[in-house]
Amino acid sequence: MTGKISRRKAIALGGGVVAGALTGALTGTGTASAATPWFRLPVITANIGRNNLGARDAAFDAVRNADDRARPLVCFQEISEGDSGEERMIDHYFGPLYTKAFLRHQTSFRIPICVGRPWIVVSSRTQRAHGGIPHVTPPRWFNEVVVRHQDYPAVEFAVLNTHYIANAYNGDRRTDLRDEWWAMRDIHRARARAHHAAGRLVIWGADTNRPDFGTASDLSAERKAFGTGIDRLHWLPGNGSVQITLNDTKTINMNVDGHDARMAVFHVRAV
Repeated sequence: MTGKISRRKAIALGGGVVAGALTGALTGTGTASAATPWFRLPVITANIGRNNLGARDAAFDAVRNADDRARPLVCFQEISEGDSGEERMIDHYFGPLYTKAFLRHQTSFRIPICVGRPWIVVSSRTQRAHGGIPHVTPPRWFNEVVVRHQDYPAVEFAVLNTHYIANAYNGDRRTDLRDEWWAMRDIHRARARAHHAAGRLVIWGADTNRPDFGTASDLSAERKAFGTGIDRLHWLPGNGSVQITLNDTKTINMNVDGHDARMAVFHVRAV
């Protein structure tokens, strides 16, 4: 055997990179024979918004096709929040090879997580952060899934998604809304740390509605794909059994209400 991998096999592995030179350059630990391949993992956070509703189809299309080498994993916000038809759009653009976690959930439907093969959802959890406030915000929830590679179950990580209340630390900067903002932040911290304590890699996307957002976990190990703005993608390494590298970032023009989607292209593997 030559050790080469076909393009078809690479796509089937979800952008897995098996070249020994890359493995050594990125980690410096373990051996190629002991580790799984590296898998390309594009992760997107995308607030669809409600202003220019005619742009939503194009926005979903742009998010789904943001990466031409692997299916992106998407943390959506503001789905079916004062508008309609977005479940159908997500079903259309994110077809049968996707699990659309929480998309039609009774309460936490506004922040679904779309997970495409080769990744599969093995568990999910939702938690209420606070109730609604008339003319200010709907009830806010915190969603999370644990995903594994369909062929390499050792490659497992958590994905967290949420949407913080607006105008507490941006916009009108209302101090009376900060209890609600911190209620979400407390849950975000607890859930990131719970997965971290279990040794699990954590990746999270969110509309934080705070441009100077620090970290969710308050741990120095937490890293940021984007260090500014309200739309964030962060990650918190686990116990090292699943390794992660950040290879690229990209902004996706949405044209809906000023929120451009953000994508981080990671590679992950188990060792």
